[in-house]
Amino acid sequence: MLNKNIGRLLKMGTLLSTFGLLFTVMLQIICRFSPINTPPWTEEASRLFFIYAMSFAAGLAMKNEFYVHLDMFYNQFPERIKRTLNMAVPSITLVLFVVMAIYAIKFVILGLSEKSPSMGLNMGIAFFSIFIMSSSISYYLIRKIMNIKKSSKP
Repeated sequence: MLNKNIGRLLKMGTLLSTFGLLFTVMLQIICRFSPINTPPWTEEASRLFFIYAMSFAAGLAMKNEFYVHLDMFYNQFPERIKRTLNMAVPSITLVLFVVMAIYAIKFVILGLSEKSPSMGLNMGIAFFSIFIMSSSISYYLIRKIMNIKKSSKP
């Protein structure tokens, strides 16, 4: 149940952020080809929507294994090394993203006192995207490692 809810949350976040990005970019295009002045906040809003769309989608990419694999090299290794790599790569990646999630929280706290230039938003909101990305990737890496351990047991 938790897995489904996290997946739904990430999908909704990705969709809403992408639609927000599309809306702000379309608004910029329409304003540039009309006598209406482009609102100054659209550039910053599109950047923020893009960052959040990538942050939400990163966890889904990990869940569905949409990241690049170097199969040409991997397939040349003996089975023993493949088994070791299957466990080592997600484990090392997990450590890196857990560290990133911890420091993302500190980064968000630092950003609470800052305001964005054109929208006046709290920069902690922008920096929170780093935490979303690193924690969602970590969650799916933990699940992957557990599945690898479960399937490797005799």
